[in-house]
Amino acid sequence: MYNDKPLDAKLAAWLVYPLRNTAVTPNHLTTVRLLTGVVACTLLATGDPWLVNAGALCFAVSNFFDHTDGELARITGKTSKFGHYYDLASDAVVDILLFAGIGFGLMHGPLGTGALFMGILAGVAVAAIFQLRLMISNITGRFQIEQPNIGLFEIEDVFYLLPLITFFGFLQPFLIVAAVCAPVFALWTLRQYLRCKRGQN
Repeated sequence: MYNDKPLDAKLAAWLVYPLRNTAVTPNHLTTVRLLTGVVACTLLATGDPWLVNAGALCFAVSNFFDHTDGELARITGKTSKFGHYYDLASDAVVDILLFAGIGFGLMHGPLGTGALFMGILAGVAVAAIFQLRLMISNITGRFQIEQPNIGLFEIEDVFYLLPLITFFGFLQPFLIVAAVCAPVFALWTLRQYLRCKRGQN
């Protein structure tokens, strides 16, 4: 149901609606998401305060674009397995690079090389989450996997706060929290997968 959609998905659907009869495809929007995400992660990895802030803002934009491809696909009926896998792969690449980039950029701070280790740990956990979500979708036949949410906000919406996190100098605590929470969420997703697997047998 439309009313059950997260707030950013509703906004994305409204913004892409005028594109329904144009040459723009969902895969085009996925590519925009991927490119803006890679640029954002590159800026975050520099460690330069101004570039890091610009990277955080760019990543928030990229995170929003992550909703536009799916909404356009639903509006136009142009859903496909390739588009689904391309979307998931783009999400995985961008989110892994996010944490690795943050860790790399913070290596010269108090955390030292530990920052890079935490970034890699969070990134690997994110990769596991995306792989498990893909396996769940293969079992259930559903393209959309439910995420933990509070009202109109999903767990991934925390990325919209990244510009504030970098601006106020909270990037280091954010990385520490991510290094703890991402593996926990990976275990939660693994629990979902095992439940689906049991239901299949």
